[in-house]
Amino acid sequence: MKIFITGLPLEVGEDELTAVFGDFGQVKSLRIIKDRETNQSRGFGFVEMPNDDEAKEAIKRMNGGDYNGNRIKVAEAQDKPNTGGNAGGGFKRNNNRERSY
Repeated sequence: MKIFITGLPLEVGEDELTAVFGDFGQVKSLRIIKDRETNQSRGFGFVEMPNDDEAKEAIKRMNGGDYNGNRIKVAEAQDKPNTGGNAGGGFKRNNNRERSY
């Protein structure tokens, strides 16, 4: 199960957060999202835990809790809506046809 965490203190690192979630079970992957230019944490991230029961327990116990002075929100991550990638605007051009304006 993929978990979304927000409200993380900016100084929290991935190793520390992996250890915290590790208290609930195996952590398959963890990523704190960082600013591209400054490489500083943006205060949110994702954790993936292979065991759904352990992930749900982590969500239940950590959501709304205090983490180094910040109130964090922890929830099951929602899949990004598929917008079709190239949806909206533009037109399809068929290179085999003559152009007429």
